[in-house]
Amino acid sequence: MRTIKKIKIVVAGPFAAGKTQFINTISEIKTVKTERRTQAVGEKGVKEYTTVAMDFGKIRIDDEHELYLFGTPGQSRFDFMWEILGEGALGIIVLVDSTDPSTFHEARRIINFFQSRFPVPMVIGANKQDLPNAWSPEDVAASLDIDPDEDIPVVPVSAIDKESVKKVLLTLLELIKRDLTSQGNSAG
Repeated sequence: MRTIKKIKIVVAGPFAAGKTQFINTISEIKTVKTERRTQAVGEKGVKEYTTVAMDFGKIRIDDEHELYLFGTPGQSRFDFMWEILGEGALGIIVLVDSTDPSTFHEARRIINFFQSRFPVPMVIGANKQDLPNAWSPEDVAASLDIDPDEDIPVVPVSAIDKESVKKVLLTLLELIKRDLTSQGNSAG
């Protein structure tokens, strides 16, 4: 019997960036959620429920590999969970609401947090690309000050579209594969 390799992916991003929806769209199991009614004044008008600990979803990608998707809470008051969920991750997706540039500063803070603690491949998902006022991935990258030399792709995504979500995951998996291959080559 073959052992299944589990690949842990963290899905992070600011409040209301679409992390829970992203995982719901692709997960083959019912997403495990830790949502509570939104309490903060500035958050109530945006959405009714928010993640307070994590979301969890799973996808079998072939006979040997499963992706475990861990969604973080977006509010900085829950950032202690970022550290916990980041442990053991092989890759990180940071979702950004492309229609809300007021969240870009927080998105950059989240990118910096994960880069400084977990030096693994990262992809930025420029979410809500299906909406007319969405910034282009190129403009999102420029606003987030993503250096082309950093090798952090900014991928267009609509978290409600399965093919779009797959594209983000496949981009990250290619980076993880390349990273693991280069580690293997440098170790020998």
